[in-house]
Amino acid sequence: MQSSIKVYRFGIVIKSAEGFFISAMFIAIMLLINGSCLAASPEKGMTGLNRSEITTSWDLSNLFKDRETATSEFERLKIKSQEINATFRHLFENLTGPDLLKYIEENKNFSRNLSVVMAYAYGQNSLNVNDKFFENFVSDVQNLSTEHYKATSFADVLLKSLSPAEWNRLFSEQPGLEKYRAYLENSYQRFRDHRPRNETHAAFLADISNQLMKINTEAEKKVTNNVTVAGNITLENGSELAINSQTYSELLSTDSNRNNRKMGYDKRFYHLINESDKMADIYCNKSRLDDQIARELNYSDSYDAKMFETYLTKEQVETMNQVFKERKGDFDGYYEFRRTRMNLSLLKPYDLALQLLKNPDKKYGYEDTLSNISASYAAMDPAFQEIFIKTTTSGSMDVYPNPEGGKQPGGYCQDMCALQRPALIFMNFKGLMQDQKTLTHEMGHAINFYLMGNNVDYLYCAGTEYEMEIPSTFNEELFVDYALENYDQDTALAILADSVSDYESYFTFQPMITEFEHKAHELCRQKANVSGGDLNTLWTNLSREYRSRLVDYYPEDSAQWTYINHIYLTNNYYTFSYALSKAVTLSLFKMYKENPEKFNVNYMAYLSAGSTLTPPEKLKKFFGIEIDKKLFEDAMDIVQMRVLQLQELEGKRLASPS
Repeated sequence: MQSSIKVYRFGIVIKSAEGFFISAMFIAIMLLINGSCLAASPEKGMTGLNRSEITTSWDLSNLFKDRETATSEFERLKIKSQEINATFRHLFENLTGPDLLKYIEENKNFSRNLSVVMAYAYGQNSLNVNDKFFENFVSDVQNLSTEHYKATSFADVLLKSLSPAEWNRLFSEQPGLEKYRAYLENSYQRFRDHRPRNETHAAFLADISNQLMKINTEAEKKVTNNVTVAGNITLENGSELAINSQTYSELLSTDSNRNNRKMGYDKRFYHLINESDKMADIYCNKSRLDDQIARELNYSDSYDAKMFETYLTKEQVETMNQVFKERKGDFDGYYEFRRTRMNLSLLKPYDLALQLLKNPDKKYGYEDTLSNISASYAAMDPAFQEIFIKTTTSGSMDVYPNPEGGKQPGGYCQDMCALQRPALIFMNFKGLMQDQKTLTHEMGHAINFYLMGNNVDYLYCAGTEYEMEIPSTFNEELFVDYALENYDQDTALAILADSVSDYESYFTFQPMITEFEHKAHELCRQKANVSGGDLNTLWTNLSREYRSRLVDYYPEDSAQWTYINHIYLTNNYYTFSYALSKAVTLSLFKMYKENPEKFNVNYMAYLSAGSTLTPPEKLKKFFGIEIDKKLFEDAMDIVQMRVLQLQELEGKRLASPS
């Protein structure tokens, strides 16, 4: 179903000690480095950015002055939806080209305004999932989106049923429709075999979609308040630590005391199992509704629908998964490096996230991180710096964690294409090494959104998930390239190791989540009552196909799936897009290093194009890339090379005088 609200949630599931944890995104590719890295220069490269102008909290008054103003706009839009219905319903009985153009532009303005209301409501709710006003407001906006679709479903039903000859007539009657040709083809003509039968059927599907939005909101609240809140542990120094999404990731990343890490890991590992029955109820309810909508629209299931919507085939994704499974051993050298570096006889899951620094609890200041990100754009088009400055100084970023205040874990980037202003970036910045890559990842999304919003019509400010992840993963590579050339040797080595670990997350864990979703949907179709234990077993058995034999995982079935926000999203099977985007990004970064000037011209055009071209057309036109087995094999060849580089660099470190 097509939604008038575009809420982009970008937050990758990064592999961590237990497994894995929800975080905003960070991964990177790096160049060959030597042992003569310089210390980082925080002041370098922050061209045009005045530190006194940096903002760290959202100023959502840039969207609406207050909740009363937002509510007033919401009420206006409810009336506007009824007016659109009254104006255009009878015109669609004998549709003409001029009337279709008027409808598209009227409905576009409605969608644009509604997206701003949703951004405000959802943003406020993200800051505190326990604020009942905004929890209800998000629900109300979701309801309006549903009701508007019902009110205008006469257009969806007709436009998806028109023959090519009828489309040609409409275009000939109104030349102004030409600028919307790609939009009409991709939103309506393409779905001729996957359309609602009539308005009653469309309303039925809209109600199911609304239920799914409510399930997503419920799941996010439970993940924030229950699933990731595991209780207290007593550290070896005698202090108490409450385990939540933020403290858990920091403990496993920075505490060199292995017993502390184990206690934190165990506390959450078994807590997740206890929560799994509740989350299984939510997930199976969602999955059955997913498949119901898909079958009503003539897909075999929701996975089939996903492939069609993303211009991919099942064979392409299966080829990707097969390559990554077959070559998971390419990461063995990394695990051996980590085991040796930590002076362990055997790696446990709580050993996988510790930063491999001399001082693993080292923190980086937010302003210094911005400085280094700015410096990483040195060879990019000047627009990168300009958008970076606008975003970091306009109240568009909410930076620091506040789990006690109800702030959601993780991170995302919400486009503001409707207002042609900087995107909203949601962070939980703790100053850890990986937070730097998180931040540049989200900034990649923000740059992409700003370029789209200011270069193409609002209706083209869109794309598939894997397209949207390309600029964010490319940004990571720019940052790590900079860090390896400018950070001290100890930090450079840690970043290199961390980046290889992140490759493993992209190319094994992210596809695994999608496989889990697919098989979990099948299980929920087959069984009337699916327990948390059923899904835990499914998760664990599938993870064995992907994970390394060099890590001694717990024998009990894991419930790591319970806190992966992505599996509760209304857009199913999200995470394989991370693997796909990363494979594409590795090819792009190679082109960038070979000829930055030529690459920048094509890359800026690619980021600005939005959905004016289909995903395969865009990759082919600007970069000559196709999604096939060679793309995935090439990506794993680079992984193999990076592991060798890591081993060589470690050898140089050990051979050099201390």
